[in-house]
Amino acid sequence: MEEKKILVIGHKNPDTDSICAAIAYANLKNRLEEREPSSEDYRISYTAGRAGKVNAETAYVLKYFHVAAPELVTGVGTQIKDISMRRTQGVSGHISIKKAWEMMKILKVVTLPVVNSRNQLEGLIVMGDIAKSYMDVYDNAILSTARTQYKNIIETLEGKLLAGNEHGYFVNGKVVIGVDSQKLLADSVENDDLVIIGDREESQMLSLASNCSCLIVTNSFEVSEEVLEAANRQDVVVISTPYDMFTVARLINQSMPIKYFMTKTDIIHFHLDDYVDEVSEAVARIRHRDFPVLDEHQHYVGMFSRRHLLSAQKKQVILVDHNEKSQAVDNIEEAEILEIIDHHRLGSLETISPVYFRNQPLGCTSTIIYQMYQEKGIPVTAEIAGLMCAAILSDTLMFRSPTCTEMDKNAAMELAKIAGVEVEELAEKMFEAGSNFDSKTEEEILNQDFKTFHSEKVSFGVAQVSAMSRQELDKVQKRIAPKLKAMTAEKKLDMVFVMLTDILNESTYLIYQGDEAEALLKETYREVTEDGVLLKGVVSRKKQLIPALMNALAERA
Repeated sequence: MEEKKILVIGHKNPDTDSICAAIAYANLKNRLEEREPSSEDYRISYTAGRAGKVNAETAYVLKYFHVAAPELVTGVGTQIKDISMRRTQGVSGHISIKKAWEMMKILKVVTLPVVNSRNQLEGLIVMGDIAKSYMDVYDNAILSTARTQYKNIIETLEGKLLAGNEHGYFVNGKVVIGVDSQKLLADSVENDDLVIIGDREESQMLSLASNCSCLIVTNSFEVSEEVLEAANRQDVVVISTPYDMFTVARLINQSMPIKYFMTKTDIIHFHLDDYVDEVSEAVARIRHRDFPVLDEHQHYVGMFSRRHLLSAQKKQVILVDHNEKSQAVDNIEEAEILEIIDHHRLGSLETISPVYFRNQPLGCTSTIIYQMYQEKGIPVTAEIAGLMCAAILSDTLMFRSPTCTEMDKNAAMELAKIAGVEVEELAEKMFEAGSNFDSKTEEEILNQDFKTFHSEKVSFGVAQVSAMSRQELDKVQKRIAPKLKAMTAEKKLDMVFVMLTDILNESTYLIYQGDEAEALLKETYREVTEDGVLLKGVVSRKKQLIPALMNALAERA
C-alpha cells in the first residue's frame, strides 16, 4: 500500500516545547490513523521534524525520556524526491543496441540510463543515438572499434555458439562478407576479421587460414567437425545463425555495445534534494526530454521529464508552536499546511486552503496537545507524557511565567504522574542543562531561542536566554553583547533584543542593538541605560515583552 507522509514541525531555533509538541502530536495522529484509517487506498504516516539545532535543555529532556531527536528539516519546498518520477532501472553499457531498443519499446521511453556495477551513472543512451548507429555508420571496422562482445552478436543474431569463447570481444579487424570466389575471399579476409559466410566448407577453411577471429555461418547451415576442430585450434569463434547473409549484414551493427554511442560527458542530472522550482528553471533552458536523478551518494535513482515536474505534489505539513512565516521552516509558502496547533498571538502566515487551526491562550502548546489526547481517548505513554510535561515546565518556567494557567499546571502534574517524575526535580535538571553555556559559542547562545517579529515597516528579533542565577547571566552578557551588532546586520533586522531571564528571581535584564532600539525601550520602560534595562517580574517574551514593544511601535504610527 502506498504511504503518504505528513510532516509535523515546530519553529526555527526550536525550544523544548517546539520539539516535544511535534513528537507528541505526530504520535497522536499516527495512533488515530491506526484506530481509524483515513483511506483504503493509501496509508498516512506522520513524522516529527525540527527546523533547527536541538538546544542543551531539549537534548537533556530527550535523553532523559529515551526519545530520539526528530530529523532536521531545512526546507519544505517541493523536491525531486516528492515527484512521481519514472523508476527506470539502469542498464549496463555492455548491452547491445538491439537490446536497448527493445527495452525502450517495452518501457515506452526514449532514454535509458547507463550505470556501472555500483549503480553510478555512466551515461545516457537515447533513440537518437540508436538511429545514428544505423544512419551514420559506414565503417566496416566499427564493430571492433566499439569492442563488441561475441555474446552480443549471438544474442542479436539469435545465434548459437559452436566454437570459441562467447565472453570474448571482437577488438581488431573488420566485417567481411564471404563471397563464393576463393580468390576474392582470400584477398578480402585479413588477420582478426569477422567473416559472414555460407555453407561452403572450402570458404570456411580459407577464412580460418587467413587468421580470421570469428565466423558467422548463416541459414543455420551445418558446420563440419574439421572446420570446428580447426577453429578451436586457432581460438576462432564460430556462430551459427538462422538468418540469411543479407539479414545478418543488416543486423550485426545492432550488436554493438551502447557505451560506444551513449553520452558520457556533461550529463545534465539532478539530485533527490533539489527543489522543483529551481530544477524547473534549469530544465526550461535545456532541450533534453528526460533527466536522471541521483541520491546523496551519487547513485542513480530514476528519471523525470517536464511532465513529472508539472504534476509535482506539494509537501503536506502540520505546524506546532508557531504561526508566523518568519519563524517557520524555509519554503513554507511552497508547502500545503494542513493544521496549526499553537498558543501564540496570530501571526503573518497565510494558507491557500482552509486549515484546522487550534489556538488557545495557554502557556504551552503541549498543554493543548494533551487536551487533544484526552478528547480523542488516546492513552498517553510514559515517554510522551514526560516530553509534554517537560515542555510545559520549560515554557512556563516551572509555572512562574504569567502565561501559565491552571490548565497548564494541572496538565503538567497529571503528565508527571504518568511519566513517573517529580516536577521540581525535572525542572531543576532541565534548567541546569540549558544554563550550561561554557561549551557554547556566542552565536549558539543567541540563536538557541530566537524569534523574529514584524510591525508595519519595522522588523526586530528577540532572543531569550534563561538561567538559574544572575551570576551566570552576567557572564553570558559579557560574551554576547559585542556580537549583537553583527547579528542585527546578518539577519537584516532593524533591532535585536536579548532577554537575560533569571528564573529564580523572576526578572529579566534586557540588552539591545539597533538605531531605534534605545528610543523604543525608553518609550516602553522609561528607565533605560546604555547597557540595557532591568525588568522585574518580566519573564515571558510572548505575554509581557512583545505586547509592550508592539504597543509602543503602534503608538508611533
